[in-house]
Amino acid sequence: MTITVRAAAKFNLHLGVGPLREDGFHPLETVYHAIGLYDDVTVSEADQWQVTLSAEDHIALGEVPTGDDNIVVRAGKALAAHHGIDRAATIEIHKGIPVAGGLAGGSADAAATLVALDRLWSLETSDEDLLAIAGELGSDVPFALVGATAIGGGRGEIVEPVADNGAWWWVAVGNEQGLSTPAVYRAFDELVGADVAEPQVPERLLMALEKGDAELLAEALANDLQAPALALRPDLAQTFTDGEEAGALAVQLSGSGPTVLMLCRDAAHAREVAGAMQAKAYDRIWAAPGPVAGAHVVTY
Repeated sequence: MTITVRAAAKFNLHLGVGPLREDGFHPLETVYHAIGLYDDVTVSEADQWQVTLSAEDHIALGEVPTGDDNIVVRAGKALAAHHGIDRAATIEIHKGIPVAGGLAGGSADAAATLVALDRLWSLETSDEDLLAIAGELGSDVPFALVGATAIGGGRGEIVEPVADNGAWWWVAVGNEQGLSTPAVYRAFDELVGADVAEPQVPERLLMALEKGDAELLAEALANDLQAPALALRPDLAQTFTDGEEAGALAVQLSGSGPTVLMLCRDAAHAREVAGAMQAKAYDRIWAAPGPVAGAHVVTY
């Protein structure tokens, strides 16, 4: 028996970062948004943990581990431990989410693994317990379970769905050179110092989502990690310029980067922007709708 679960990429419509805490983390206030780039995770019973990988075109797999250090194995072991069982599985990951791009592909895989193994092993884990396990795995994993659009608090792991009446379209432009998330946070600390306010989600962003107004949303997007990331990778500024020239309503870095997201009016406009970026010699381009569902079963 095999079960396949699909999970979506994540984009931060807003990413507010607070001052560094004594535990080494930054408090976050973010608005998560699931977009239509997907990884599929297929699980089957096995005597020991195994991970296999495949990918869509233009998705490089070089940085994805296949051993016990892959987050999907940690997810499987955490679920088994929660239920006090000794079981293992083969986990096949087919990636359509760019690797190391700031789109939380690993978190999506972990969420998909939790759902898939819960079904495979007939565990009937409660939503509350799944979210708790997900939160221990990483700050983006709970949202990957929930999907759609939601506010994330704490380190991002506390998820609260918000009203989103938009039918948004995005163009994602990838970059083959990754960006270290810890390095971006260190650059943030150096840029802002200790004198930084506690983060808050702006009301105008929530209003834009509720109204489904793309022009309002374009004005409300924000990412506190964008400036430090661009300080580390000034070459990405050209992607912003090219996106604006291609006609995007807004251009924003995804999380700590290096993927850049471009807001479009609709699907036709997204195709136009994607075509214009392709004409500028970019070759890692994806058009995607949002919001989309969280981790869900697609095949038994």
